[in-house]
Amino acid sequence: MNYHSRKLLKLNLAPWRMATVGGLLLAGLTVVAGRAFYLQGLNTDYLQGKGDAVANRNLTLPAHRGQVTDRYGQLLAISTPVESLWARATELNLSADQRAHLARVLEISPSELTKILSHKTRGEFSVRRPVTPEQAVKIAAMGLPGLTLRREYRRYYPAGAVTAQVVGFTNVDDKGQEGVERAYQDWLAGRAGERQILRDRHGNTIRDLAPIKTAQMGGNLTLSLDLKIQYLAHRELAAAIEKHKAKGGSIVVLDAKTGEILALVNQPVFNPNNRQNYKPDLMRNRAVIDTFEPGSTVKPFVAAAVLERGLFRPDSVIETPDNFRVGNKLVHDEHHHDHLTVTQIIQISSNVGAAKMAMTLTPQQHWEVLHRAGFGQLPGSGFPGETAGRLRDPATWKPVEQATMAYGYGLSVSLLQLTRAYMAFANDGEVMPLSFLKREPQEIVGERVFSPTVAREVRAMMETVTQEGGTGTLTRVPGYRVAGKTGTAHKLVNGHYAPDRYLASFVGMAPASNPRLIIGVAIDEPSDGVYYGGSVAGPVFAQVMAASLRLLGLPPDAPETETKMTENAVSAKGGA
Repeated sequence: MNYHSRKLLKLNLAPWRMATVGGLLLAGLTVVAGRAFYLQGLNTDYLQGKGDAVANRNLTLPAHRGQVTDRYGQLLAISTPVESLWARATELNLSADQRAHLARVLEISPSELTKILSHKTRGEFSVRRPVTPEQAVKIAAMGLPGLTLRREYRRYYPAGAVTAQVVGFTNVDDKGQEGVERAYQDWLAGRAGERQILRDRHGNTIRDLAPIKTAQMGGNLTLSLDLKIQYLAHRELAAAIEKHKAKGGSIVVLDAKTGEILALVNQPVFNPNNRQNYKPDLMRNRAVIDTFEPGSTVKPFVAAAVLERGLFRPDSVIETPDNFRVGNKLVHDEHHHDHLTVTQIIQISSNVGAAKMAMTLTPQQHWEVLHRAGFGQLPGSGFPGETAGRLRDPATWKPVEQATMAYGYGLSVSLLQLTRAYMAFANDGEVMPLSFLKREPQEIVGERVFSPTVAREVRAMMETVTQEGGTGTLTRVPGYRVAGKTGTAHKLVNGHYAPDRYLASFVGMAPASNPRLIIGVAIDEPSDGVYYGGSVAGPVFAQVMAASLRLLGLPPDAPETETKMTENAVSAKGGA
């Protein structure tokens, strides 16, 4: 059969169409061939880059966080290497048996593990941070696809609860959250590095490549704290809180010559090594952040104000009637004296005497003294969250408010702020800047608050507080002269002063002839029936001061005499 003779089988195409189709096919083949030659022959880097993008990964190298020590090199915060378990969502492919085995290793239920692994569908995420060394060994031996162990650092605090509220803590990413860890985050953190690794198609690391950027270790930090003094202050405060069934309390120990904070403790506390106990109320550094009405501890500043302006002398006699009326308020003392000298007003803590002295000042003059001493201003310690307290504009003061401020109501302070202000009496009128870091003496420049004469006169008045007839006889330290002032204040609750809720305080210094240490003690809501500052806070001061003076090797400045330290020895007068 001649097929060409059949019309149905005959292909009748114009020559130009065939040429066009053929040309297009040839052009397409040419483009494909050219592209292949370009990629594989001339531009191999492109395909290599795509391959590397699948096989190569850049991993972050965590920086070793700097350590924190006390002034003598005792470790307060260190970083230890740990392993953490991470997952790559797109590469996870675990069988039921593998999931069950992994759940047993991590000591969780299979359902909980499934929930964790289903957390993300893309990228990397943490499964457990950290894992124990034993868990890390078992996980590595399993060789599970999509799961990797990564070296990280975890913070450890050797002193535990004793320094927790000063040092603070870091989060799971090793970033400072509270305290010194937060305040000096940039210095301690260092800089992370990077390294490149080669992975197979299952995501397993088969080779370490060259580091891209080396991690830089964070800087070390030397605090002003003396860990020995910190421990004994912690112990004495805890004992006092338990004895007096108090709600809480704080102690601040300052070096009067340098402004360094040698100890700062609070109750209640928390353990920074146990993240399950991280509760805001326990983490709060009460001595720095919380405020209270200081009560009679402000009376020395009223005395300084009137002495500074020549209105009175230490031996000036002031009439102190049963009641002193200011506006519609009667100021009174628990124990009546017809006449008192300025020194005696401080010694027995007379509210009437303090109010009468204050009313000889203008509100502006009264305010200026308190302001110069640091009331109503940030203490300048650099601690996160430190408070300025409350000291209102004198233009708003009513006469009755000026009177009550003379014995510590109508203004508020933190314990750190109040203890700092007493440096003006310890340093012959100068206040040194506060520091949580160890510093050299030549770095310090003080600020003058009172004249040297006035500061010494008030210090001598405060020394009588600790002698017979004063409100602070339980603050004596055998062999040393002690100067200070007791404070007892009703607490403000729902806008009213609670009749049965108090804050007991004492701020003092020793050796009084040339003070080196200043210690502030505040006990919140003692509930065992004893609430005066001299009875509750005073003995704590005495114990901490005595031990601290011995630790620092400071020579005695008074004959060592037997002092009977009993509850009955204190004379709590004038609401002190």
